[in-house]
Amino acid sequence: MPSDVLLEITKVGLLAFVVASMLSMGLKLTVASIVEPLKNARLVILLLLANFVVVPAIMVLVTSVLPMDDATATALILVSCCAGAPFLPTLAKLSKGDPAFAVGGMVLLMVVTVVYAPIVVPLVVKGATVSAWDIASSLIVLMLIPLAVGLFIRARYTGLAATWAKPVNQLSIMGLLIGLVAGILTNWSEIVASVGTWIFVGTLILVVVSYAAGYLAGFGMPSASRRITSFATAQRNISAALVIAVSLDGDVMVRTLVAALVVPVLLILVAAEMGKRGGKPEREQAAATA
Repeated sequence: MPSDVLLEITKVGLLAFVVASMLSMGLKLTVASIVEPLKNARLVILLLLANFVVVPAIMVLVTSVLPMDDATATALILVSCCAGAPFLPTLAKLSKGDPAFAVGGMVLLMVVTVVYAPIVVPLVVKGATVSAWDIASSLIVLMLIPLAVGLFIRARYTGLAATWAKPVNQLSIMGLLIGLVAGILTNWSEIVASVGTWIFVGTLILVVVSYAAGYLAGFGMPSASRRITSFATAQRNISAALVIAVSLDGDVMVRTLVAALVVPVLLILVAAEMGKRGGKPEREQAAATA
């Protein structure tokens, strides 16, 4: 299959995943349930510190200590500076975490990334140009609008929301599978060419460091919420990082693409295993007990 066809399949699959997953979350949740976890000021502050101070600072240090080429180091720093990924609700579902907190945390981190990245990235990445609108526009159209539509339907037409929730969720899963497989096939040569670089080791370090920072940020929270702080920090906003990488050289773009494929695959495996061991989400358990 021609690479340009695979590229289009990748785009369509990932687009369907993002839009459908946001719509699905809106159909299942309410505005109040999303906002409620964010009323915990201590949790919000620690989550922001983990995502926008701890993780970028550690990755700047790691890339300066390890003998990485400039493109790999730049890609890892870019990814570490961008948070609020659309993949978070899917990880919450797999790990049996708190879905409302996942959506609320995702929106919070996305909004902060739009303000944070244009200011910080040019300071730590030489030659990077960042447009806040380029980042914000895609997040608004592909994520916030579908979420708002789902929340509106859930609030006004409860029966319709219940009917649509399952098929829309299935569409998001199908889009994710198609997008990941086509993305790997499309970039296979670039992935193989990157084997001799530090990008795989560096990405693994980024995931471990980010997950640990998120886990510590959720100290004292119920396990279902702590899973969300962990995954919210580990799953970086690759889409925003790619928008910035376009302004740099081709090698940075390739390394960022490799990280974009490696990070979700690693976290899917972790979340799935956690979900098998964790049983039902705590809110479901509490409701069942009541």
